[in-house]
Amino acid sequence: MENLLELTKELTLIPSPTGYTRTIIDYVANKLTAMGYEPSENRKGSLIVTVPGENTKEHRFITAHIDTLGAMVRGIRPNGRLKLDKVGGFTFNAIEGEYCTIHTQSGKEITGTILMRQTSVHVYKDAATAERNQDNMEIRLDEKTTNAEETCALGIEVGDFISFDPRTEITDSGFIKSRHLDDKVSAAILLSFLEKIKANNQTLPYTTHFLFSNNEEIGYGGNSNIDDKVVEYVAVDMGAMGDDQQTDEYTVSICVKDGSGPYHLGLRNHFVALCQANKIPYQLDIYPFYGSDASAAMRAGADVKHGLIGAGIEASHAYERTHRDSIEATYQLVETYLFSEMI
Repeated sequence: MENLLELTKELTLIPSPTGYTRTIIDYVANKLTAMGYEPSENRKGSLIVTVPGENTKEHRFITAHIDTLGAMVRGIRPNGRLKLDKVGGFTFNAIEGEYCTIHTQSGKEITGTILMRQTSVHVYKDAATAERNQDNMEIRLDEKTTNAEETCALGIEVGDFISFDPRTEITDSGFIKSRHLDDKVSAAILLSFLEKIKANNQTLPYTTHFLFSNNEEIGYGGNSNIDDKVVEYVAVDMGAMGDDQQTDEYTVSICVKDGSGPYHLGLRNHFVALCQANKIPYQLDIYPFYGSDASAAMRAGADVKHGLIGAGIEASHAYERTHRDSIEATYQLVETYLFSEMI
């Protein structure tokens, strides 16, 4: 678990907003190659590892995504500050006051802070009530710039990617708090599992495809490159927490339905049976405003049984938090499932 937490932290520290995932894909590919695997990359930039199993006629497919929320430069204001456009689904309130990095076309990185234009309570009467939206939010650059021309001279252009400072911390009480735990926790779980079976020379019962997808946050990460032998498709992603939710930070969350509709009942029941038989703490839940790589695959017409599990993530798509207990429970279910018989 200590290594798994540290690996999660390492992944969160690599900027990877959707569309800007080259660095983290290379990082994961190098990790897998060092373990002895031969990962391949599809045209969309996702990473695939196929692990031969005892049964080569029926396959499994399991995903975690390495892309995160982020933004792009929308424009440069007359005062030299930046307008931004969202990449992925989050509220502007969730990033107000956050440090960020602008990744310019030339490779130069410039830091800044995301703020309301009307931040100062000494100047703006509506500082507390003004709507947090694209018109009112801006990036204050950590550079001496007072107009658009000076900002342009820094090399900043419309379309430059913006990443948010993850501020990752692991507490003595077992919590990890950071941006982008969705879905770097799951990516770390799959990497740790792959490392373990390689080190122990273990053979899976079914040939299994592991996909590290790079477009989940915009809705189409894992809906291609599915072998026609794949029977079961499982997304390992975050469990959403909040009012009327059962998901917590100490168990694995098994999604029964999200915004796309119900997940496969037989596969969901299989997850529950595995948890009960192996004393893995779990919760069943519905995520009302949510979609996964598995649901994207279904919309694309994949003929598979689809499921969704994940660690419980507090404050999703903001400054997130989970506990090692939830990560451990999710790892245990992933491991138990991948060594189980198909339903």
